[in-house]
Amino acid sequence: MKARVLDFTRVLAGPLCSMILGDLGADVIKVERPGDGDETRGWGPPFDAKGQSAYFLSINRNKKSLAANLGLPEDRALVMRLLSDADVVIDNFLPGSLERLGFDRDRILEAHPSLIWCTISGYGPGRRRRGYDFVTQAESGWMSITGPVGGPPMKVGVALADVIAGKDAAIAILAALAERGEGPLVLERRRLDISLADSARSALVNVAQNVLVSGADAARWGNAHPNLVPYQLFDAADRPFVIAVGSDEQWKACAAALELGDLASDDSLATNAGRIANRERVVEAVARHVATQPAQYWIERLERNGIACGLVRTVAEAIADTDASPETGLPSSVSGTVRMPPPRLDEHGEEVRSLGWRAFQR
Repeated sequence: MKARVLDFTRVLAGPLCSMILGDLGADVIKVERPGDGDETRGWGPPFDAKGQSAYFLSINRNKKSLAANLGLPEDRALVMRLLSDADVVIDNFLPGSLERLGFDRDRILEAHPSLIWCTISGYGPGRRRRGYDFVTQAESGWMSITGPVGGPPMKVGVALADVIAGKDAAIAILAALAERGEGPLVLERRRLDISLADSARSALVNVAQNVLVSGADAARWGNAHPNLVPYQLFDAADRPFVIAVGSDEQWKACAAALELGDLASDDSLATNAGRIANRERVVEAVARHVATQPAQYWIERLERNGIACGLVRTVAEAIADTDASPETGLPSSVSGTVRMPPPRLDEHGEEVRSLGWRAFQR
């Protein structure tokens, strides 16, 4: 991907978006405030030997950092020059903030007919509420369906609303770039708005559709599934593991692997609807039986029968067999490449000021 991306974003959703574009080959200049830079530079410990926070390192590789005070005329002029030669601008400023500094998105888009501008916000155009993942998880319905049955609402352990919004923004930008390659775009197709609220609501997918179709609100299922049985966590003799049965044929194979012949031959359990109607009976039988052997014993039997299953790993276990790096983070999820480590604040300021986008040719 050959594109020039001017990145005004900070924290998570925006930097993740620009990192994805950078992984795919885009030249990304991260514009930061002098002094502190992106807030996540201070979100630690842990910090690495260079003083970079792990949080910042996770989402800022493949970028060059420019510290610029947009309140100073000379820095505004520099950024405007960079912007005039950019393909994409990404920002997550509160509405009106950039305009007060002289960067009116619509006027700039009109003046640069090939420019694409993506704004990531908490709640969409015109809403000045600050967008934080935790609040979005609460308001989007996620917390009401997460956590143990009968327990309190619970957030997801990852800032997933931010992550999904960042990926949505990258998708929208890539689509606009592809469309631009076929001919000029109208202003509306170059002005992209992504919000944490919209991305989080869209991520409800089947859960929201269940509510729409049934008319009943969604419930909290803990580690079970509202539409499939068995599809949940079980405790083996040594550690927890999960079983995911996605079809009636898989159920037969699962029951055979778990040595549950009486359930496999029960016609009332032959369909998923029947197993949901008899959820407690099925789950209790599986739970009682798998508790007699170590998890790996059951996983080997289930996998031989083509059943999806897996150990509940710790984060350290989950990343141990990857090429994850303390400096550049997890491997690219989009088959991209790591070309540069995350930058120190204003690490590339001098060369960007003197060379502009030609700094990437060095």
